[in-house]
Amino acid sequence: MTLVAGVDSSTQSCKVVVREAETGRLVREGRATHPDGTEVHPDHWWTALQSAIQQAGGLDDVAALSVAGQQHGMVCLDDDGNVVREALLWNDTRSAAAAADLTAELGAQHWAQRIGLVPVASFTITKLRWLAQHEPANAKRTAAVCLPHDWLTWRLRGTGDLADLVTDRSDASGTGYFDSTANEYVPELLERGFGRADVVLPRVLGPAEFVEGPVRLGAGAGDNAAAILGVGAGTEVLVSLGTSGVVTAASDVRAADASGIVAGFADATGRYLPLACTLNAARVLDATARMLGVDLATLSDLALSARPGAEGVVLVPYLEGERTPNLPDATGALHGLTLTNATPANIARAAVEGMLCGLAVGLDALAGQGADVTGVLLVGGAAASPAVREIAPTVFGVPVTVPAPGEYVADGAARQAAWTLTGGTTPPEWQGSESSRYSADGVPEIRARYAEAAQRYLAR
Repeated sequence: MTLVAGVDSSTQSCKVVVREAETGRLVREGRATHPDGTEVHPDHWWTALQSAIQQAGGLDDVAALSVAGQQHGMVCLDDDGNVVREALLWNDTRSAAAAADLTAELGAQHWAQRIGLVPVASFTITKLRWLAQHEPANAKRTAAVCLPHDWLTWRLRGTGDLADLVTDRSDASGTGYFDSTANEYVPELLERGFGRADVVLPRVLGPAEFVEGPVRLGAGAGDNAAAILGVGAGTEVLVSLGTSGVVTAASDVRAADASGIVAGFADATGRYLPLACTLNAARVLDATARMLGVDLATLSDLALSARPGAEGVVLVPYLEGERTPNLPDATGALHGLTLTNATPANIARAAVEGMLCGLAVGLDALAGQGADVTGVLLVGGAAASPAVREIAPTVFGVPVTVPAPGEYVADGAARQAAWTLTGGTTPPEWQGSESSRYSADGVPEIRARYAEAAQRYLAR
């Protein structure tokens, strides 16, 4: 029996799964938490990875491993490989002004056509512009720039040589200075963002390529690309409800959306991954439960006890700013409260509907880029909520399939690791998990009221 390991180094934690390479059967797993915050020293990721690996029984009998991680971010290293400053994570919005400046300098259409992205605060290029403007001494010390999963793979290699940094096409495609059609970095964009292009960037490996370390190390992937591999989504639209909300689907064509709603990322197999992302997903439910003084199970019960549309109560859930639409300084708002509808049940339902309505905007945008939105695969922590499962079809207007809970990002990384052992043009076929299907008629009034409330916010 050959074993492979997959790592998901996410915003909140590190998960490690060990699976049979041939079948995908789960053998063992481990996890460890990451500190809160939007800037974190990478050493915390390394410590968590070592703890999760130990909890998962170690790597002595593992033949290959791949690391998937939170996308974007900014890890700066000096000439000796030391971390220059704490890494800025994807959800750190301090570079919003830099993103706006970069977009204005070349125009949104140019960015979309050149690399499939329009700069927003999440992308690495905007964080590098912020660094150059606000911490010039740290910018000057920077000899190499990489992403969270690149850094962990490099640490696992253990050479300490900046030339040994590697990445994959999916994660590179979210930096803002990589052309995923030509599969090459764009130095003039890096120079525009950072003021210089003489930094080491990770070598981009192919989907089944690997490098040597304590075990064979796959190219890794951005978390969303790994999740598609892990859940086996094929051409279906995937909606993921974690810290952020993600709507994505594999495609043969790179998106070029000048509105910036759909980012034209690459996937982990050589194709493309048009993707819309909201900053606010599962934590909207956490915040609402805290506000109502209940746990998440009770919040779900309350939401399901209210009628669709929550009697006119609407939550616009921009609790941590927002990326879709691009409103980094936004806050959330409750609309439509009256003396009769201001009940815990309606507020609970409005929270679930508002979170899902934000993602439905992404579904519409993906459809505008040619995606076939006739059904949705729903994954992520918040997909465990009965209210989310049952309300999602009424908001999305299409059937929703919920696979059994799993660590799909880590599973996708493990599948990629198995691919390094088999080679070929496609990853190995693994047996899919059981799933539940939810069908219901859409309730257009929910989306209409949400759009009206969101528009009032945008018109301020």
